[in-house]
Amino acid sequence: MAEDAGLSVPYIANLENGRGNPTLTALRQLASALGMRLVVSLVPAGSDRPAIPDAAAELPASLVRVRRSAAFRHATQTMAAQLGQDHRDFSARLTGGLAALAATLGTEPGEADWWRLLDALLLIIAHPETDRSRR
Repeated sequence: MAEDAGLSVPYIANLENGRGNPTLTALRQLASALGMRLVVSLVPAGSDRPAIPDAAAELPASLVRVRRSAAFRHATQTMAAQLGQDHRDFSARLTGGLAALAATLGTEPGEADWWRLLDALLLIIAHPETDRSRR
């Protein structure tokens, strides 16, 4: 196992005996040696629901850039406040949903595409349809 994972035998032995804390890199190497893929899920404190619905969906680079912006933070704060939700939880779940959408489409939307989606969501949340009979 150690050889397949590219780790030393003493390192593996220490982990097996509860001595030491593996890094994510070491865990990925161990998972790979077992023919598996490591997936890490973040769950908000006090919740059983994952912050990112599809933990297997990786964040596209364009979404990572958008998510780091002050404008994204402002947009998600506005939406979360309108919905009466915690901003951090909402932002994480929205990001996961957007990543899952990109995975479903099989393509990476550009930054302008993410902003169009966010603008549409802001409009929907800020101005919900009141006449449901038009469906």
